[in-house]
Amino acid sequence: MKLLPERTIERLSKYRRVLQRELDNGTDHIYSHELAKLLHITPVQVRRDIMLIGHTGTLRKGYGIENLIKLIGEIIDCSSSEQNVAIIGIGKLGQALLEYLNSSNTRLNLSAVFDNNPDKIGDSFGGTLCHNIDNLKKIIIRENITIGILTVPPEYAKEISARMVDAGILGIMNYTPVSLKLDHAFLEEYDVITSLEKVAYFAKPRHAEFL
Repeated sequence: MKLLPERTIERLSKYRRVLQRELDNGTDHIYSHELAKLLHITPVQVRRDIMLIGHTGTLRKGYGIENLIKLIGEIIDCSSSEQNVAIIGIGKLGQALLEYLNSSNTRLNLSAVFDNNPDKIGDSFGGTLCHNIDNLKKIIIRENITIGILTVPPEYAKEISARMVDAGILGIMNYTPVSLKLDHAFLEEYDVITSLEKVAYFAKPRHAEFL
């Protein structure tokens, strides 16, 4: 299958989580308009995405949930094995992400965390050992880590992200407010303040009539 658009991959991930909840609740089939309603998107978008990955439903029952979950997993997980992840910066945000990742049903395996704080190095966070940031490259290579979650202070973001790529990281989720430019690695940036300000803008009373 050809490389899918980023937005499609995002929606497939959301579809899988919602579909798994429906399956756990005893539902075995779902229509496009039902799935769309759960995700606040249009049925047309759902049908386009599912057609794009080569799955079809029936007029009588809709989509078979178990088979659709399996197909989405084959596409976005890419392999039968887990992908190893590291969190770089184990402050409050890093620890919150660690707890969320450990509690999620995903093939992403948290293999290491890194920090430069002597009080954290050598400690275990949610069952994962914290390493000295100076040993970043050695640990990433040894543990075959391909994904990094970056939560360091802004002034260190560019330096540490460059070291991550040099160590062999292929994908970075950047939670710092610094916009990065990277070669040889996929970059996803999440700006908490921008997202919150967008919510605040649309939450203003004068905009309520447009919602």
